[in-house]
Amino acid sequence: MRPMTKAAGTNSPPTNLQKQRRGLHRMLHATRYSLLGLRAAWGEAAFRQEAIAALVLVPAAFWLGKSWIEVALLAGSVVLLMIVELLNTAVEAAIDRIGSEWHVLSGRAKDLGSAAVLLSLLLCMGIWGAAIYQRIVHG
Repeated sequence: MRPMTKAAGTNSPPTNLQKQRRGLHRMLHATRYSLLGLRAAWGEAAFRQEAIAALVLVPAAFWLGKSWIEVALLAGSVVLLMIVELLNTAVEAAIDRIGSEWHVLSGRAKDLGSAAVLLSLLLCMGIWGAAIYQRIVHG
């Protein structure tokens, strides 16, 4: 959790201390929060599956790609999928934080996040499929 503090003698809302940090100090704290986010994401089955697939696919991109552009496209599509999954998980967490009762907008937000994951997965599969086909057909 990020540290929050209230201004002394006021009823103002808490201030995020991260916003007051500057330079290297801010970068170190931001890195810590990012690592905490990755740790939290590891608790999600979908992210775990994608991360394990990335352990295989990212190195495979260096074997399959014939140029740095192809390697970047192959590896980048896997990383993009993971990024979209993280954003989808963040949306779901925010919606769940608001409340457990069903609301049409909450459902729509979750469905849109899920659709984003699906599109990024299809993109990744399309890129990898095309690269594998190219490798098989044209050696």
